Amino acid sequence: MSDEHSTAGSYVHEGEEFERDMDYIPDRLTRAGGEPVDHRAGTGKESPADAPRWPVEAGRYRLAAAKACPWANRAIIVRRLLGLEDAIGLGLAGPTHDARSWTFDLDPGGKDPVLGIERLQEAYFARYPDYPKGITVPAIVEVESGQVVTNDFPWITHDFFFEWTDHHRDGAPNLWPEKTRDEMEDVMKRVFTEVNNGVYRCGFAGSQEAYESAYDRLWTALDWLEERLSTRRYLMGETITEADVRLFTTLARFDPVYHGHFKCNRAKLTEMPALWGYARDLFQTPGFGDTTDFEQIKRHYYYVHIDINPTQIVPTGPDVSVWSTPHHREELGGSPFGDGTPPA
Repeated sequence: MSDEHSTAGSYVHEGEEFERDMDYIPDRLTRAGGEPVDHRAGTGKESPADAPRWPVEAGRYRLAAAKACPWANRAIIVRRLLGLEDAIGLGLAGPTHDARSWTFDLDPGGKDPVLGIERLQEAYFARYPDYPKGITVPAIVEVESGQVVTNDFPWITHDFFFEWTDHHRDGAPNLWPEKTRDEMEDVMKRVFTEVNNGVYRCGFAGSQEAYESAYDRLWTALDWLEERLSTRRYLMGETITEADVRLFTTLARFDPVYHGHFKCNRAKLTEMPALWGYARDLFQTPGFGDTTDFEQIKRHYYYVHIDINPTQIVPTGPDVSVWSTPHHREELGGSPFGDGTPPA
């Protein structure tokens, strides 16, 4: 199956279930002189032991991302929460792409000002001239060589926390607290398989049977999250963790896109009290709402997925001002950054 956050094309295959291709460039950016910290990165999949290692080095790499893409949006959020802006540059592609690649059409002249390229495809081909797979965001690109290093999105944010610690800002939050780390891995895996990927399983189902199965799985997970978040402010308790980042990017897209475009329409996010309050709490936390662009999100999905929306008409609604209304989640206690501080 085609991997949605790569390039335009056919995503719905008649009679088939959607299956995300998780075979990414496995390289890791790790601290010199030590073994990398290895968990499951919230997917249940170990990093290959023989995956190439690149040294962590401020200024050497650039994060190529797009605010429209939920997988890239999480990398943008984590980079900001940890204060890695001075250590890792950020190149933002526009919300739409064609069958070849994401493009840097938001920049003057249509080129990334640091990498000097029009298409992210150029960085992939600089390392792999015959790269056969989708050109995905997020991706880490080495600035000097212009070559892609990795596009393995669960490990990118994992390593931002564990391997880039020397470059974290003072007061950076603990996104992987040791006391809840094992449980968090399990929570993130369920969020990934059943929610982050579950909405795509609904939207790209190739048969009624596949769609209904995907729909039931998604809402079983959302009901579980609604119950979990009715008694705790964040997924893992009193402070934000990477688990919250990963869930937030799907929730932010739920009413504008997934509810209608992907047929995940049992209820809107605004009709789920705990999840809606939780989502607004995060949106109003520095690092989340200020990295979310609802117009780019809508334009990406409704314009690129011509299988589902052949007219490419982008809806005007919903009203996003509701994201700034009071959430009252502080009544559950806790604080987003714990002993840390918000990003500037």
